[in-house]
Amino acid sequence: MRKIVLILLLSVGVNAVSQTKSELLQHYEAFYKEMRLQSDVNGVINAMTHLNVLSPSKERKDTLAYVYMNNNQHLQALNTIGIDKNEDDSDLAVQIKAVSLKALNQPKRALEHFEALFDRTPSPYLAYELADLKIQIGDNDGASINIEFGIASTLDDMKYAFYERQQPYEVPLKAAFLHLKGLVAYNKDKNNIDAAIVSIDEALTIEPNFNLASLSKQALEARKEKPEGQE
Repeated sequence: MRKIVLILLLSVGVNAVSQTKSELLQHYEAFYKEMRLQSDVNGVINAMTHLNVLSPSKERKDTLAYVYMNNNQHLQALNTIGIDKNEDDSDLAVQIKAVSLKALNQPKRALEHFEALFDRTPSPYLAYELADLKIQIGDNDGASINIEFGIASTLDDMKYAFYERQQPYEVPLKAAFLHLKGLVAYNKDKNNIDAAIVSIDEALTIEPNFNLASLSKQALEARKEKPEGQE
């Protein structure tokens, strides 16, 4: 008799827990939809975190990490999905790792994820990211390959955003590649500054208001007038 009562109590307890979990899932799914409608980022993060605890899935983790990334919470994004390269990662997960590691000034680690994205779906935008990161780590030959691919495949309407000024601005992607081409030319031969300036001038011809290219040209011209090691 006692065994029967115990089994009944356990059965009731399991059903109650199951029902409670189901109700909580419904609640946080509704809460998530409402927070999205209200564009409440913190609310979306709260809802997605609860949903991941109640019913974990790779898709939900990717979504939560993406929200973190878009909110410039890059460390939280990486803590959610990790930083290691995994072949079974979704394209979204690879993108999050690449962008967040770049934002956290980890160019070598970011590079392997941008390479993975480029291997899956080559594009001029990814080629630009690869070239930029390779310049940062001193791989100028590798950057040149990505730059030439980018210049050849960029369409006229493609733009790239820059944020070094207080007010962000966009320039044609081809101009952005030509600026990088100039930087690579200088890195490869610091005694031939004119060759670097030629590429940067091409970028400025396409977009005269390209602030970063203007700054690079000014810096190169200053070095030309006063070579390194001279006062």
